[in-house]
Amino acid sequence: MNTRTETLGRLTCRVIDALPAGTPPESVVVLCHGYGAPGTDLVPFGPELLDHSPALAGRVQFLFPEAPLDLEEIGMPGGRAWWHLDMRRLQLAAMSGQIRDLSADRPEGLVSSRERLLESIGLWSERVGVPLSRFVLGGFSQGSMLATDVALHLDENPAGLIVLSGTLLNEAEWRELAPHRKGLRALQSHGHDDPLLPFAGAEALRDMLSDAGATVDFVPFRGGHGIPPQVFDAVATTLEKVTTNAR
Repeated sequence: MNTRTETLGRLTCRVIDALPAGTPPESVVVLCHGYGAPGTDLVPFGPELLDHSPALAGRVQFLFPEAPLDLEEIGMPGGRAWWHLDMRRLQLAAMSGQIRDLSADRPEGLVSSRERLLESIGLWSERVGVPLSRFVLGGFSQGSMLATDVALHLDENPAGLIVLSGTLLNEAEWRELAPHRKGLRALQSHGHDDPLLPFAGAEALRDMLSDAGATVDFVPFRGGHGIPPQVFDAVATTLEKVTTNAR
């Protein structure tokens, strides 16, 4: 297994593959971590997915970007974020049983993080010779929201989109952009009992993408804000399909 750290534009990224030295990947899978997690949070997924699906080993490279914001000052040493969240507001809403609709939110920092990630994947595309149409964009929670935003802003469909415990955000702009993603293949998962991002928000995102012409494989599960084994299996299956089709 090959593991290294690269600085791509304004982001630090971990790169993982099992390709022979000098062999370019056929597809690149970009996975963005969630709010408060370290930049290495999803990195173990790379080796686990390659072991789980040996067919991926000969064609796929994983890229794990680290969010730009350091959360140590707010008492989360090692934690990173793509944009700041009002965690107290989220926690109070969860404690009171309120269903918090984030669809109208356009967080300060979303555009900046989008620009950073677009820059990084563009640089990596040039370096490894893989067009963005053969990139799979995805992530968990806040990282999946960023991945969705970036996918919607591309000039062409990426090979796939993976949204793990995400939600509908920035709805006015996303609905305007979504029809340009007709034919996009997406995997989306969400827990029925998610205390942070209500299940209804995930359904709204699914419906928006589907109505715009994307093919969405929606995987609900009994549980909260996480990535259970059945979702891991769905990610592996999705990557096998979309990276084969991307060739």
